[in-house]
Amino acid sequence: MALIDYKNVDIRKNENVILKNVNFSLNKGEFLYIIGKVGSGKSSLLKTIYCEMRIKEGTAFVFDYNLNTIKRKQIPFLRRKVGIVFQDFQLLTDRSLYKNLLFVLKATGWKDKVAMEQRMKMVLRQVGLLNKQYVFPHELSGGEQQRMVIARALLNSPELILADEPTGNLDPETGSQIVQLLHNISKTGTAVIMTTHNYQWVQNFPAKIVKCENQRLIYDYRQI
Repeated sequence: MALIDYKNVDIRKNENVILKNVNFSLNKGEFLYIIGKVGSGKSSLLKTIYCEMRIKEGTAFVFDYNLNTIKRKQIPFLRRKVGIVFQDFQLLTDRSLYKNLLFVLKATGWKDKVAMEQRMKMVLRQVGLLNKQYVFPHELSGGEQQRMVIARALLNSPELILADEPTGNLDPETGSQIVQLLHNISKTGTAVIMTTHNYQWVQNFPAKIVKCENQRLIYDYRQI
């Protein structure tokens, strides 16, 4: 069964149509690029997946949740299966990387101190930051901060990672490292959706592509 399955979905903000007749699906371990210009609807599509924006037209399932009928109390459970990587990091600047991760684990119900310690070390090792766990965010480079955001997104072993323009604030070499890391994560079985308006990543790291353009989603878009 697909992790995500959208059929004939219209995405609106207030009464304004952002995307119409959206149809797409995503399976376990797949990597999907959503490409398109700034303002074309990429971020809005992601927001519907984790219920920041609600769907009223068409049918949409994320995991086993029907987004048309999902109850408010169910949304936190859906979100626990999703890791979100923001362009602007959104790290807690007043505490170390270790305490950033500890905050998330406590907020999502972890109690076992040994298990928490093991999980934090595991994700920091996965993104190459284990030796910087006691460093503060401002002491990191932009690429290291984005790696930290990915580590945070991995904490609860999500089935899906949503990366919204994760390379937008990074230089090309560092951005390339982040895209490679996300591809490596997808190979472990975690599905990844990455939005970007930088077509270079799609050329360098090929994967399934859809394009937001003129309020539509264009499927199997290959001509870049």
